[in-house]
Amino acid sequence: MKRFLKSINVHELLRPLGQLFFFSLGTTVVLSAIVLILALILDRTVVGQTLFERLNVSLYTYTLVNLPQVAIDGLTIGFVYAAIALGYTMVYGVLEFINFAHSEIFAVGAFVGVEILIALDKFGILTGASLVMAYVYLILAMVGGMVIAGGLAVAVERVAYRPLRHASRLVPLISAIGVSFLLQDVIRLVESLTTGQFNRIFPTFGNFDRRVILGKMALGETSITLGVSIKSIIVIVSAVLMLVALNYLVNATKVGKAIRAVAQDHPTASLMGIDVNRIISLTFLVGGMLGGAAGVLYALKFTRIDPFVGFFPGLKAFTAAVLGGIGNMTGALLGGIVLGMLETYAGSYMGVFTMGAAGTEYKDIFAFSILILVLIFRPQGLMGANVAQKA
Repeated sequence: MKRFLKSINVHELLRPLGQLFFFSLGTTVVLSAIVLILALILDRTVVGQTLFERLNVSLYTYTLVNLPQVAIDGLTIGFVYAAIALGYTMVYGVLEFINFAHSEIFAVGAFVGVEILIALDKFGILTGASLVMAYVYLILAMVGGMVIAGGLAVAVERVAYRPLRHASRLVPLISAIGVSFLLQDVIRLVESLTTGQFNRIFPTFGNFDRRVILGKMALGETSITLGVSIKSIIVIVSAVLMLVALNYLVNATKVGKAIRAVAQDHPTASLMGIDVNRIISLTFLVGGMLGGAAGVLYALKFTRIDPFVGFFPGLKAFTAAVLGGIGNMTGALLGGIVLGMLETYAGSYMGVFTMGAAGTEYKDIFAFSILILVLIFRPQGLMGANVAQKA
């Protein structure tokens, strides 16, 4: 036991926690400052006057009071994006191509986890389950989603990508898009044959919907309750644990060293005795398991899923990976947090700042506008690409 504890690299365990803290804090401070400045400017315009007549509170006060809740919601979805983005960035780091089928791997994990819980609910197992058992069943659903999604990712790599490994980069990219559409239709077919329903609802059990009240803040003649739901805490904690575990695997283990060697140079890694095919399969396995777990967490957070549930989260996660620096794990963390916070801030305040002219449905404009600006002025992403250049 002592030898095992001594073998643990504490630095690699703590480093991603520090990165997550500073990324979250820095993003929150920057976006909050921008929103408050806009609120201060608009407070003396017709926007501020309209809000004061309706709620008897200034626009600046309204913005300030709502900031903590908006930040919590942004972090929750940001960590989900980061977990999915790591799947994209790991595959790109090793093979230098975008696995667009990863979004459907995410969807498969979500469906497997939800179907496990629905089956347990049909047998009456979830009804009246104790608090401890509720968490056990949730973990069971996550493990099931991770195993199936990871196995599917390995199968996709073996069948659709490995034969095309030495082809031009466009060929495996087209293959990935084809696999993405194929998996969407497979999910639809399986659900049609087994349940006859495309939309599946995450069962209600345990205390996941209960909110932990953090405090109340006065807002004019009323008050706003600041709180976070149990399921949001589960999403954040689970995502952080997965990110820390992945960072430790890649940076502090022999397997991780092999992954980094293959990412740098396939032929040289093979000459050094590394089984390149096995390491690539392992990379897809880990990325797929991350995607499957993220799918279950997404279903827990948003309750309803359908065969196309992976498209937009997958697109956002890919955007996050590019935003942070494709192939860079730290960049994927930063990109996911920034993107989740950005779209949450935009969705929460856009309707107020535009007097309802542009609501939550336009939040993606800001996220993708930032992506375009980053690609124009810093194509390698915020943290820079971390992929070895081949001669």
